[in-house]
Formats: sequence, structure tokens, C-alpha cells
Amino acid sequence: MNYDIFNGDADGICALIQLRLAKPVSATLVTGIKRDIQLLKKIDVQAGDQLTVLDISLKKNIDQVTKFLAQGAKIFYADHHQAGAIPEHPALKTLIDTHANTCTSLIINQYLEGQYPLWAITAAYGDNLQQSAEQLASTLNMTRSPLEQLKKLGTYINYNGYGSCLEDLHFAPDQLYQLMSNYPSPLDFISDNPQVHEKLSTGYTEDMRQAAQMTAEYNTANIAVYILPNQGWARRVSGVFSNNLANLSPNRAHAVLSLTAENDYQVSVRAPLNNKIKADELCASFPTGGGRKAAAGINHLPLDHLELFIQRLTQSYMI
Repeated sequence: MNYDIFNGDADGICALIQLRLAKPVSATLVTGIKRDIQLLKKIDVQAGDQLTVLDISLKKNIDQVTKFLAQGAKIFYADHHQAGAIPEHPALKTLIDTHANTCTSLIINQYLEGQYPLWAITAAYGDNLQQSAEQLASTLNMTRSPLEQLKKLGTYINYNGYGSCLEDLHFAPDQLYQLMSNYPSPLDFISDNPQVHEKLSTGYTEDMRQAAQMTAEYNTANIAVYILPNQGWARRVSGVFSNNLANLSPNRAHAVLSLTAENDYQVSVRAPLNNKIKADELCASFPTGGGRKAAAGINHLPLDHLELFIQRLTQSYMI
């Protein structure tokens, strides 16, 4: 049996689109909200099963990977988050690069020798890797108008992945993948699916309008902390709002906290764009945290840990 296991954000979706356009396989889709990264716990495998795992931390899934390899599964694993110690096993192929300026879709684009670069550009924009997106686009001699379309689409797909549950999202990630997966070019997807694109665009615009009215709870020259209410728009917008803040103030680190139904905080952290370090280490210092150097998060931060979090955020980005 084949399993395609992928993060529900722009990078995970676009990575799988590229891979399956190039290497079609009938597979069971396993995904979820962006913060649902221990996806391997959702399946049981048998000897001979083939697993393709995209855009989720190997470090967070190492127990399942080790178990499945011992059971006789074969695993292809591509990612750019914290990896930890990578096992050596003949049935495990890894493409892992934790450099701050890459993402899983760019890794897959390189692996496929540039067969579907427009999807990689879309994903890079979604991960707020604007320089990386435009560097790849420059090799294709793209004009500004289609590039802006890819930038918006990547942002919308990424935005759609955030939330505390699938009900918060406009589209379930597996549904969005299936709508997009037959298109070699995301530009064709946009033109053929105006209602889908409009729903994402309208949701993003409205949620960002509400976020723009928020002010920082804690603000210094080096960091800013925003706390959003326990509402669907706030949970959906936390990642893209964090990216927007980072773009507006590239020398400052930002944290956007959303109150959850469990009476704790969901946290999005963005390192300064001009100093893409330590976001992963900071978030991983809390039990439900992880991510990458430039952008990371904590799924459940207890309310009484807020002061500790701000202290560690401040220490991480002292100049």
C-alpha cells in the first residue's frame, strides 16, 4: 500500500503536487491542519508499504519512522525542519535541508530537476521565502504579473492551513490538494477554478483586515508580541499575519499568540528576516513546539508560561 503523508500548508501540498505529476502513484492521503505534524501516528503499516513523507519534522516523527522501517516499510522523506539524528537504513531515502532559505517544495524541485518550478515558487512564497521564490523565477524569465499571481496563491494556500481544527479552514488540505494536483501550472489552476481562488482570497483579505486592527501587547526594538482572541479568523490568520509583520519590520522578531478553546495559546514565531536563526530552538524548548530556523511555533503554551516565553524570545534575539 502507498501512503502520501504531507503537511497541510502550501509547502507540503505543492511538494506533493510536483512529485505526483512527475511520478504518478495511487496513494492514501494523510494530512491535516498545518500544526498537525505527527502524521505518521495516523497510520499502521505492513511490510512492503511505501511511505512518502513531505514537510514534517523527522525529529518529531522519528519513533514512527524507526518502527515502520523495522516492520519492513520503505520511506521517502523530504523536509526542511528540525531533523535530529537521521537513521541510516537501506529502506529510507532522505532529502533534508534545514537551511533557512529553502523549503520542501524547493528541495523537491531540485530532486525533479526543475520539472514543475511554478509550484515550487508558489510554495516558497507561501513560506515567506520571497528571495528564494524570485531567485527561481529569475531563471524562467517570468514577468511580474504571473509572479504576483503565484505569490498570492502561495500565501492563500498557506493561510488556509492554519487553525486549531479542520473546521477552522476554508478547505481541508487533502481536498485542496486534489483540486490542484492535476495542473502542471498553478496559473492554469487559478484560471480554471475562480470560485476556489475567490473563496481563499476573500477569507484571507477579511481575516487580515481584522488582524491589522490588533496592537502589540509587548513591544521593544528587538521583539513584538501580539495576542489574538479565541476566534476562527485569529487562528486562521496567525501564520500569515506573522509573516506580514516580519516583512514590515525585518530587523525584529515577532510572536503571534492565539487563545485556544483549551484555554492556552497557539504560538507563531518569526525570526527577523535579516537574522533567520533560533526560531526552531526557541519553540522546541517548549513541549509542543518546533519548526525551522526562520519560522516556528508552539501548539499549546500554558497561559502561565507567557512570561517565560517572552523572556526566552527576548534572550534569543538580543543584539
